[in-house]
Amino acid sequence: MKYQPWMRARSIKARLSLVFLLLFLLVILIGFEALRSLSYVNDASSQIRVRWLPSTRALGDLNNYTTDFPAAEDALSHAARPAERAEIERQMAHLDSEISAAQRAYRQILHDPTETELYGRFAARWSEYRNILERNASSPSGAPAAAGLGAPASKAPYDAASEALGTLTERNIASAREASERSDLAYVQARGRIGLTILLAGILVAGAMLHVTRSISAPLVELALRMHRLAASETSVEVDGTHRHDEIGGMARAVVVFRNNAIDLASSRHAMARQAEVLREKLAEEQRLTLLQRNFVSMASHEFRTPLAIIDGHAQRLISMRERLTAAELAERARKVRNTVRRMTQLIDNLIGSARLIDGGIDLNYHPMQVDLMELVREVCRMQRELTPEAQILEPAAAQPLMVFGDASLLSQVFGNLLSNAVKYSPDGGLIRVSAVQDDAQIVVVIEDHGIGIPERDRQRVFERYYRGSNTSGIVGSGVGLYLVSTIAGLHKGSVQLDSREGEGSRFTLCLPSNSVEVQSLPSERPACV
Repeated sequence: MKYQPWMRARSIKARLSLVFLLLFLLVILIGFEALRSLSYVNDASSQIRVRWLPSTRALGDLNNYTTDFPAAEDALSHAARPAERAEIERQMAHLDSEISAAQRAYRQILHDPTETELYGRFAARWSEYRNILERNASSPSGAPAAAGLGAPASKAPYDAASEALGTLTERNIASAREASERSDLAYVQARGRIGLTILLAGILVAGAMLHVTRSISAPLVELALRMHRLAASETSVEVDGTHRHDEIGGMARAVVVFRNNAIDLASSRHAMARQAEVLREKLAEEQRLTLLQRNFVSMASHEFRTPLAIIDGHAQRLISMRERLTAAELAERARKVRNTVRRMTQLIDNLIGSARLIDGGIDLNYHPMQVDLMELVREVCRMQRELTPEAQILEPAAAQPLMVFGDASLLSQVFGNLLSNAVKYSPDGGLIRVSAVQDDAQIVVVIEDHGIGIPERDRQRVFERYYRGSNTSGIVGSGVGLYLVSTIAGLHKGSVQLDSREGEGSRFTLCLPSNSVEVQSLPSERPACV
């Protein structure tokens, strides 16, 4: 049926336009009433916000600091040592500064004549009190000892200033309480007006929604149910509403066409389901990669912030204490700064190494040659001792060379990461044992510590890129060290094995193919790789 102009008045668009116009007018009405009510509340509370709260804060500071002044004055009068007198005078100067700041803050606030008169009385008597103290301080020797709150010359103006300040404070509190009560009353009245407006608006909205539900929403829901049955290949569904002269009638007639094509659509539904599954898998993979990237960015920013904070802290201490530090203390702080910089450098090297190996292609960075693994392990141990002199590292005993065919730089990263982890995750110290032996056609290197260990739930994932154990919070790390170890070990046709208990320590066993099959003397309990 062709849509005619006379049907326009019965269309859904016209009905919804009327409903939305009504809702728009209600929103304007509620907003106007809310603004009017809020203006009442704001007028009532502005006095509290602009006048009474700042006045209370300033008077509170004046009460606190003026109360502390006589005690400092009395302590000065009894001070015997020059250093003690200088410290008390510094405290009194600080109190003077705070009192002046509180006075300035109070004077900036608008007050009534009574408050102004009380404050003027306080200021005059306090100024008189301070002038007496200054005259006593500048008098010949022996006069300061006679000064103090107990002296008649200073006690009278101080008591008068305290009395004026107390009266002013009580008046301020009473006026603030009255303003608060007026604000509460305005709030209750405004809330009642807004509530009544909302109630009336709710009744009108409920009527509008009832009309929309009966004439539009219910037919659409019924039509949607029939479409779902058609989508389930139930082609015998009867469609109502085709006689209507609005958009719902047009939709009903379109559903009839849809029903006629339902059989053809069913044949392609399975193909679409398979495509959707593929898309879901791709989306899940993209979400996983995005999560890894987000976790890495968050982890990297945190791990870089910690050593930078350490460096900044030592630098601030060097600046603030530069004239009091001895040469040994300066050297110790400089050593801590250098160690922190080295840890940051190692963190950056791990990140760059990971990106170079994975993103740039592993084969491009693999340059194998004959390498003495024993000498390489000892060199890594020496480097780690330079970074952390307090570490207890027991390196392999002297033995003949253990030759492998591999990349010395990459293998150095492997042992460096394992050894630095052993030191880093042993916060209370403890012996770190490094051993290297030849076992048949492979060389076995074991690095064992007695640190915090790895929780059981994390052991299967610690070799993943950017993953860190759940108990490593607050310890610098990038989450790529063990990933590099596993990747480089696989590149050399080797393997790495983890044995750890949380709170007891960890043992990493690295196995690499040997160039020589001569079997050396091994301990009774020798490490083995899976």
